[in-house]
Formats: sequence, structure tokens, C-alpha cells
Amino acid sequence: MPTEDDARRLCLALPGVTERPSWGQPAWFAKTLMARIWEPGVLTVKTEEREALAGTAPEVFFWTPHHERSPQLVLLHLAKVSPAELEELLDESFRIAGGRHLP
Repeated sequence: MPTEDDARRLCLALPGVTERPSWGQPAWFAKTLMARIWEPGVLTVKTEEREALAGTAPEVFFWTPHHERSPQLVLLHLAKVSPAELEELLDESFRIAGGRHLP
């Protein structure tokens, strides 16, 4: 079960990612926002699969009315994803947020 510390470690391991507060919560930025703690135990990430994720695992992935106008943002319960899935989601979010992997 991943934690906020795991999310932080994975985000900061990506090249050029920085951490700073966003709306009073820890957030990680590549070129733009890539992930943010929404509330304890819930992480916001960017994905191109929001509808599919929420459709197949609504107990894990969801969004609020606040996220309606941002179709790439999805919320996830950290306790309900595997460490490997979290890493994959953060890698996708990094790419969408303009991050570049080192060659």
C-alpha cells in the first residue's frame, strides 16, 4: 500500500521534478503540475485514461466537480493501488506535465 512518502519519493526521482505547496498541499511539478495531495490518502495525477480508470475501478479512481473542466486529472486512493501501478501513473503524469526523461 503506497503512502504519501512513496508518492513523494517517486515524483522526486524523476528528472527535474520539484516539490512546492499547491492549495496548501504537497505538489510536484515537471513543467506543469504532475501530482498533488488532494486530501490525506488521496493523490491527484494526470492521465489520458481517466474515464477508463474510473469506469473499471471506481473504488480507486474518481474525480470531483472541481475536476470536471480538467479531463486529464483523476484522483486515486493511495491505499488501493499497487506500488507498480502508482509508479506507472506518475510516469504518465510526468510525461503529460511536460517532463523529459534523461536519455
